[in-house]
Amino acid sequence: MASSILKHIVVPVANEDDATETCKALDSYIDDETEIITIVHVIEKTPGYMDKAPLEARQQQAERVFSIIEDYFQTGPVIQRELRYGTDVVDEILDAAEEHDATAIGFTHRESTRLQRLLSGKGSYRLTTESEQPVVVFSRIDSTDQ
Repeated sequence: MASSILKHIVVPVANEDDATETCKALDSYIDDETEIITIVHVIEKTPGYMDKAPLEARQQQAERVFSIIEDYFQTGPVIQRELRYGTDVVDEILDAAEEHDATAIGFTHRESTRLQRLLSGKGSYRLTTESEQPVVVFSRIDSTDQ
C-alpha cells in the first residue's frame, strides 16, 4: 500500500511559511502507518562568502520552523528535528534520509520559497535521481482553488 512508504518520512522545510503550508499538505497524507516525520532544516553555508544572516538568527528561524510543525502535529506521528549545516542543501537532505533510515523523502511544492525553486530545477532532479528512498511531492488543493 502507498501509505507504507510514509512510515518514516524525511521532510525538508525552508522557513516558517513553508512549515505552515507543509503541515497543511502533509496532514492529508499521513495516517496511522506514519510513525516518524523527520523535519530537516538546512542552514546553507557558502564557502568564501559572508552568510546572509547571522548564525544565531538562522538557528532561531530553525527553532520557529520546528515549533510550527510540532505544534501542528501534537498528536500523531513522532516529530524529529534535524538541523543541518552544509554547502549543498540536496546533499544534506539525502544524508539525513540515509542516516535516519527513512522510508521516503517528501516535500510540498510552494512557488515562492527558496526550497521550491531548488527542488523544481536541478535540485529536484538530483533529489529524485540520487535518493535511495522514494520522493513524494505533497500537494494541497484548497476548495477555493477549484
